[in-house]
Amino acid sequence: MHEFLLVIASMAGILVIGFITKVITPEIMFEFGLWILAGGLLIGIPSGIWYHVVLYRALKKRMILPARWWRSPVSLHDRLTPSEFRPVRPWFVAGAVGFVLCCAGGVAAIAGLSVGQFYP
Repeated sequence: MHEFLLVIASMAGILVIGFITKVITPEIMFEFGLWILAGGLLIGIPSGIWYHVVLYRALKKRMILPARWWRSPVSLHDRLTPSEFRPVRPWFVAGAVGFVLCCAGGVAAIAGLSVGQFYP
């Protein structure tokens, strides 16, 4: 059921972005999408790197980290106490915001290019 709602929400989001692209011109939508994508990268990359550093420092005190732990660091969150997770959380959230902005900006830029290509 959750997957169905996710598909419906995604389709609705694509339709809304397509409608907005048609209303404000594809060129503006493309540029707007690229700016959002750039902002997401500017936020997400440094905060994501620092999140891994802070998480490493918090976990290194108490355990030997598994090989390639950086590939799925979220699975290690349950090994932190609330006081240890407190400095990790802001960087985790900032990285997630950057990722969402990158996805939204990329979709907006692609929508702008697509509408501009098919409806000049």
